[in-house]
Amino acid sequence: MAIALEGTIGATQSSVTVAAPTRDTRLDVLRGLALITIFINHVPGQIFENLTTKNFGFSDAAEAFVLISGIAVGLAYGTGAWLQTAVKAVKRAFTLYLAHMITTFMTLALFLTGAWIFHRPGLLCEINILAVLTNLKAGIPSLVLLGHQIGYNNILPMYGALMLMVPIILLLNAASPLLALAVSGTVWLFAGVYEIAPHNMLIEGYWFLNPLSWQFLFTIGIVGVTHVRRGGRLPQHPILFAFAAAYVALSFAWVVGQLWSFGIALASLGLPPVLTGFDKTFLSLPRLLHVLALTYLVINIPAISRLLRRSTNNPLTILGRHSLNIFVAGTILAMVGQVVLYINNHDRIAGPVFVVIGIAIQFAYAYHLERKRKLETGGHGRLPSRTMVPVPARVDRSQDRR
Repeated sequence: MAIALEGTIGATQSSVTVAAPTRDTRLDVLRGLALITIFINHVPGQIFENLTTKNFGFSDAAEAFVLISGIAVGLAYGTGAWLQTAVKAVKRAFTLYLAHMITTFMTLALFLTGAWIFHRPGLLCEINILAVLTNLKAGIPSLVLLGHQIGYNNILPMYGALMLMVPIILLLNAASPLLALAVSGTVWLFAGVYEIAPHNMLIEGYWFLNPLSWQFLFTIGIVGVTHVRRGGRLPQHPILFAFAAAYVALSFAWVVGQLWSFGIALASLGLPPVLTGFDKTFLSLPRLLHVLALTYLVINIPAISRLLRRSTNNPLTILGRHSLNIFVAGTILAMVGQVVLYINNHDRIAGPVFVVIGIAIQFAYAYHLERKRKLETGGHGRLPSRTMVPVPARVDRSQDRR
């Protein structure tokens, strides 16, 4: 999903002068699409859910979002003093924690209010809420300490944990990109094989999205984009392209054709489930390979690159540019949607109508944030330089072959 890995960022650079960089909008567009998809998936039981990417392959918008986030972190934190970068990453992790607290307690309030006003106590049995309400003394501290996560409110804790890993990832990457990938891949494998993950405090099990597993995909994004920033290129070969296309096609046929019985055959090989299963918590290999294969195809098909290169004023570009705010708003709207669908017994009309309205509200909010940003920058709307990547001029002439 990461066009910015090897597409030019609209900048050129020579040994004498450096042109002012401009923002590559493809990353914003992809992030905007991921945000819309996540919102739709977080309002289950309506027809639009059947059209999202999870129904056509092993991975879904969560994998795309994490890979895109890794690329964005590589762009924002990949240069500069290590200590300064570490401080920024920790501050960002704290911001994500606060955002998670907002969505968590808003979700509690929405479900409690819905159960009370509409006399639907069954709402309190949804999305892991009951475990908190039956033991408030332990429940509230568990929420605050991230030892209990309400359903559909579990991406930000994982992302915050990944941000705390950023200084280590960048340190390893500075020493050697291969070292960073090797260490990250080893952690992913051991976490999956031995089921090492943060444990829940109120109920059995682990975090729904294990940061020790998902850090591998995140690291791949960071290492890839910093490699390109240093003047490197990603491997391009017809055989790799054919393998990626074949795997995406196999995944499509597997999921659409409901061929999950083949998964039992894979499990019978005696290999660890992280290598043969489709588990999301530990980011099993089939899911990881699927999002990477999709990324490779997107990077290497010029038509897709041109399609995603939108103007800075395009609605999807603006939506993706304000990703955290939109994600928080989308999560709260999705929780409202779940309450609405529950009290309407998952009415076939109410669900799609709410999703359309919810997406429209998110776009309106994004435009509001964009207008506010332009006012704060004196009306010029110039984007922070940390989102830019100067690319050598020798690469710029083939910008759409990525």
